[in-house]
Amino acid sequence: MKQEIDFDAIIIGAGFSGLYQLYKLRDELGISAHIFEAAEDVGGTWYWNRYPGARCDSESHTYCYYFSDELLQKWEWSERYPGQVEILKYLNFATDHLKLRSDISFNNKITNMDFLEDENIWLVRSDSGKTYKTRYVINAVGCLSSANKPNIPGIVNFNGDIYHTGEWPHEEVVFKNKKVGVIGTGSSGIQAIPVIAESAEKVTVFQRTPNYSIPARNQKLTDEFVKNFKTKTSEWLEKMLLSRGGHAWPSPSEHCFDTPEKERLEILNAAWVAGGLGFRECFDDILTDIKSNNIMSDFIKDKIKSTVKDPLKAETLSNIDHPFSTKRPPIDTNYFETFNKKSVELIDIRADPLKDIYDNGIRTESTSFPLDIIVFATGFDAMTGSLLKIDIKGRSKLNLRDTWSGGPQTYLGLQVAGFPNMFMLTGPGSPSVLTNMPRAIEQHVEWVTECISHLEENNLKTIEASSQAMKGWVEHVNETANKTLLPKTKHSWYLGANIPGKPQVFMPYTGGLNNYRDICDNIAEEGYTGFILS
Repeated sequence: MKQEIDFDAIIIGAGFSGLYQLYKLRDELGISAHIFEAAEDVGGTWYWNRYPGARCDSESHTYCYYFSDELLQKWEWSERYPGQVEILKYLNFATDHLKLRSDISFNNKITNMDFLEDENIWLVRSDSGKTYKTRYVINAVGCLSSANKPNIPGIVNFNGDIYHTGEWPHEEVVFKNKKVGVIGTGSSGIQAIPVIAESAEKVTVFQRTPNYSIPARNQKLTDEFVKNFKTKTSEWLEKMLLSRGGHAWPSPSEHCFDTPEKERLEILNAAWVAGGLGFRECFDDILTDIKSNNIMSDFIKDKIKSTVKDPLKAETLSNIDHPFSTKRPPIDTNYFETFNKKSVELIDIRADPLKDIYDNGIRTESTSFPLDIIVFATGFDAMTGSLLKIDIKGRSKLNLRDTWSGGPQTYLGLQVAGFPNMFMLTGPGSPSVLTNMPRAIEQHVEWVTECISHLEENNLKTIEASSQAMKGWVEHVNETANKTLLPKTKHSWYLGANIPGKPQVFMPYTGGLNNYRDICDNIAEEGYTGFILS
């Protein structure tokens, strides 16, 4: 007799991963699946991140679904690097083309999940007050979706408007004739500052951590490129599947330090002119050899100094204290050039720390800055934040927050011991944020679908990671990361260092999406080794 349930599977989140997971379970596997989404529409991170200049750092023709050739043929991207508006239109297009809306509940935030051991099902509650029973839960909550809002003294006293790049309003924000303060110079700040500065009377940038950035060289896609692309989509996919980051370029074989200086400079300058994330792939060893990394780091610092005319600003912007690419490396459009504007002020808050926010602006230890608008470009509680906002209890009322009190532990980034039939898409311990996300998402969704299919075909009730396998995978993730320079940058959100009190554990898997895919496939082919099936 079939267990009385509301849905075979509940999916949390209607971004890239949740939408594809719904399609796979409903249309291909034929089970009842339903998405619960806190927002009023689809889009995930691209629904919330509407800030000025919001743009993807993966190239448009690779930042999309490849499981459907029909989607690839019907949609046409307009730019090399798509903006937020275009990506959101694409996700709405995919949702409507696949007829997914009827199985999505919008404005429904999941607040609690409890595993009922006697029934082998999950009891899921939303903020609507309703509860639902389901056999499987798939968390598609996103890696960069829980906004990090700093609690600066006096913030409630500010008379002007305050915005966070990760929760930008839907209505237009007008900067004309306004004095704007921007706190944060990570990816979102680097994208937003040049656009805000186009119309604001004055922009004051409060910089704690100077950052590298590579010019995006964004441009409109030609009709010839689009036409050619549509005849070679399988070739593009093959390139992405072979690469460690899910991008359409091969990993280089040359080592930076060992390459003769003249040849090295030619390679670096050519990559700088081409722009984009491909600059990281000039050489093979920049994340494993500090000597090679120093060469690339100094190259970028020299570019900053030659771009920014004011010597003090140039020094403040290029005084970067971490190896290149050990924090997420942004790409930009006229970021450093923007500091040549007289209306753009740069404040080094390491030298002159923030003191508080007062009714008319921001104060540092030495100076007051009158402002009409404050923009927090302070990023996210990455990879775990959105998941831990949900009160999740597994076997024996084990709480996920307690399990992860010392940092996230997973098996393959897919499951946690003690939480049967609960999957994560691009969770901590998987390549996730180190990749072109749609490629990581498709790999995870397809693996989870095959796993659930295996359970259904073999009349199995549950699957969960074993404690031993989870421990072994966490050790492997750490060992792999420690072979690189990545964990050595202690103030990185890859470790959770941007969130006060968050355990600092390196979260993504650095072994490459191509190698990770093989590991996951082998585990499934061997009968799901490391998992307990019952």
